[in-house]
Amino acid sequence: MPEPWEYSLYIPNDPRAVTVSRHTLRVILNLHGLAALLDTAELLAAELVSNAVRHQKGPAALRVRWTEGVLQIGAWDADPEPPEPPTRFEELDEEAESGRGLAIVQACSDLWHWQPMSRFGSRGKYVWCELSSAA
Repeated sequence: MPEPWEYSLYIPNDPRAVTVSRHTLRVILNLHGLAALLDTAELLAAELVSNAVRHQKGPAALRVRWTEGVLQIGAWDADPEPPEPPTRFEELDEEAESGRGLAIVQACSDLWHWQPMSRFGSRGKYVWCELSSAA
C-alpha cells in the first residue's frame, strides 16, 4: 500500500481557480499512479472548488489527501455558513443554472461532509468527499 500523502493548493477568489485546481489534481493523481480515479476526482474537485469561489468573496484552498486506499478531496472557503443540503437529482430544475454541485458530489463520491474550520485567520468551512481506490 502506498505511503499516505497530502497536497494543498491555496487559491484566490477567481473563476480560473477551478481550471487550475483540476489541472493540479490531474498531475498529482497521475504522479501517484491513481489515474483510475482521475475522471471522478476531477469532477468532484471542480464542483467543490467552484462552490468555494462562487459563493463567497475571500480566498479558498483545495486539499487532496491519500491514506489507506482512500482519496479525500476537499475545498476550504472563508464562509462559515454550512453548505445548502444537496437536492436529489429527481427534484432538480432542469432549467436551473446552479444547485447541482453537492448533488453531484453526493452521487459520485463514497462519502461527503463538511465541517467548520479556520484558515488564514478567518473562520470558514471545509467541504470534503472521499473516493476509495476500488471506485
